[in-house]
Amino acid sequence: MIDVLLVDDHPIVRSGYARLLETGGDIHVVAEAESADAGYSAYVEHQPQVTVTDLSLPGSSGIELIRRIRARDAAARLLVFSVHDEAVVVDKALQSGASGFISKRSAPEVLLEAVRAVARGERYLSNDVRKVFERRSPDTERAIINELSPREFEVFRLLAQGRSAGECANLLNLSQKTVANYQALIKEKLGVGTSAALVHLALRLGVVTQIGLDQA
Repeated sequence: MIDVLLVDDHPIVRSGYARLLETGGDIHVVAEAESADAGYSAYVEHQPQVTVTDLSLPGSSGIELIRRIRARDAAARLLVFSVHDEAVVVDKALQSGASGFISKRSAPEVLLEAVRAVARGERYLSNDVRKVFERRSPDTERAIINELSPREFEVFRLLAQGRSAGECANLLNLSQKTVANYQALIKEKLGVGTSAALVHLALRLGVVTQIGLDQA
């Protein structure tokens, strides 16, 4: 039996995915969580074989959850299940330690197949995500984004949403000074001089979709 932790901020959606996973007969959802913080606590408590997480979570994103879990357990197996399948987001999730990435537009059986593959220690990308991933070009701004560490990317994402340095600090358990240092380093790496330019880059690459509303 494959023990699974399911992390998604919508209770009804989470319940539906839990039922779908249980229909496989070889998968058991041992815990559910609605945020990155709750997901991390649930991982520590239940030690699931596979963690299935959305990227759009309140506060810290699924990418930050992946980073935290992998920092605690290098052998952790995590599967991203998200509507956000832009190349830069897929890249960063995999760089952060995800074992697989599938789109929420995938057929139900794809989720079951992905969980089983990740549980076996394999990498799994759904067909639509694989096409996006394979089409990415190293000669684009996406390559610049890949220069950011997972923590830098999370700060970048939050700043692009319109979060203040203080809000970023609270969400990531960092000092405002540390966030300010990250902000300066991120702008330098991305070659942007203003917060507006940073936001426009994030919008262009699909890192965020709506200022102040997107939680991807």
